Amino acid sequence: MITRRDAIRFAVLAALAQPLLAACGGDGDDGGDSGKHRPGGKDVGSGGEIELVSSHVERVAGNPGAVPDVVAAMHRFGGGVYAALPSDGNLVLSPYSIAVALGMTLNGAAGTTAEEMRTVLGADDRFHAGLNALTAHVEGLAGRQERADGSKAEIAIDAANQLFGQQGVGWEAGFLDPLAEQYGAGIRLVDFETAAEVARVLINDWVERQTHDRIEELIPEGVINALTRLVLVNAIYLKAPWERPFDKVLTAPGDFRRADGSTVTTDLMHSTDVTGTLRSGQGYQAATLPYAGGAIAMTVVLPDEQAFADIERQVAGGGVAALVEGGRPALLDLRLPRWTFRSDAPLKDVLTDLGMPTAFDPDRADFSPMTSEDLDLYVAAVVHQGFIAVDEEGTEAAAATAVAIGVTSAPVATPFHVDRPFLFVIHDVEHGTPLFLGRVLDPTA
Repeated sequence: MITRRDAIRFAVLAALAQPLLAACGGDGDDGGDSGKHRPGGKDVGSGGEIELVSSHVERVAGNPGAVPDVVAAMHRFGGGVYAALPSDGNLVLSPYSIAVALGMTLNGAAGTTAEEMRTVLGADDRFHAGLNALTAHVEGLAGRQERADGSKAEIAIDAANQLFGQQGVGWEAGFLDPLAEQYGAGIRLVDFETAAEVARVLINDWVERQTHDRIEELIPEGVINALTRLVLVNAIYLKAPWERPFDKVLTAPGDFRRADGSTVTTDLMHSTDVTGTLRSGQGYQAATLPYAGGAIAMTVVLPDEQAFADIERQVAGGGVAALVEGGRPALLDLRLPRWTFRSDAPLKDVLTDLGMPTAFDPDRADFSPMTSEDLDLYVAAVVHQGFIAVDEEGTEAAAATAVAIGVTSAPVATPFHVDRPFLFVIHDVEHGTPLFLGRVLDPTA
């Protein structure tokens, strides 16, 4: 049986099959229109033609010198988000993905809105350029890697940014150009006003493609509606085999003790020849386990008994760096659970509590740099989803973040029902000259 969502998905596949127009220039010039960017091409989707707009500037190299500050800011920001999310249950999130999506949004903010966002993100004047260079560095770690034993394995890292904007809105060059330069992001024009569900499915399908089908429904029903004007999306996907894969024959059921003291039986992978990095700190031990080639790794932090909350507080305070740096090479007798799960995290309340409430306030938010049109834009929602699977071969992980920008609804109309005798004046606006004056006692006479 074909569901309504499937029908919409089939209708927009033609649009998704076309290459996205990103930041590398469009078809032709903009005709000298310095204020707004024009379409660079069209796809055919379920709601008719879907225009693709590309800024006519190329992506720049970024600023590698700003990368350390950006990473430090990401640790602080990511720790704050981690601490603000519910403390029960498994959790996976991508501070990188959230920071990129909000960084793109910050590019279109002004006034108090921008000040609060910069404070929460830890963004200085070099933030966008540093994030650009960091992205290039991370993406550069992908490819075929040689292990210490001479075998080769493929590391996959895919990161992508995309904007989905309301067609007919004049998006400003001053907003789109920096997004193209630092984020490689173009804008796909859709019709939120009359086809919001079609747009939602289009965005979710784009995310699904970018994350190799691991993030299937980033934006739930109800987040996008006729008042949505822009959605900014980041997606990241990683597939990394271990430097030394676990032998599946050695995987066996074992006890895993939960925080409340109860135990559960789970599959524990086992290896006695993992060469990693071992470190100890106040209340914990940590082991860094390399993936193929050694340029990417997973650090597993194991708190001492009764110290889990203390380590979480360290993470919340931005102390992730201290958990992953330093240590000594060690041959490990490692037992590690296999796990697979996903997390969904609406971030509006989290980000508000972290210090950027104005962006979510329809009456005070200032995103005027996005467009010169008289639109009262504000952040209606920020949604994030993460996925992770760890087994004997390695790790597969994906995450995506969407920032939905809406326009305030029309003010509630004050009743004014002309259902009894009335007077009228016809006049010019500037001076109020009574060109005509009269009354109506019976409009049918």
